[in-house]
Amino acid sequence: MSARWVLITLLLAPAVVVPLLVPLYDSNDPELFGFPFYFWFQMACIPAAVVLTVIAFNLAKRDRTGTRAER
Repeated sequence: MSARWVLITLLLAPAVVVPLLVPLYDSNDPELFGFPFYFWFQMACIPAAVVLTVIAFNLAKRDRTGTRAER
């Protein structure tokens, strides 16, 4: 496994692990625009996961393109 794939795994791990850690965000305070922390934290995780996934995808695509060029 190359260093790039380790980096890709580390980028994708928070998008999977953080939403599974419910005690981390199982509270009502602080509220944001009237929404309890529980709800707005989950909604904030979505764009964060998208950004991490796009970065990981671009790294994987670059690695795949580099492998094809070497052949």
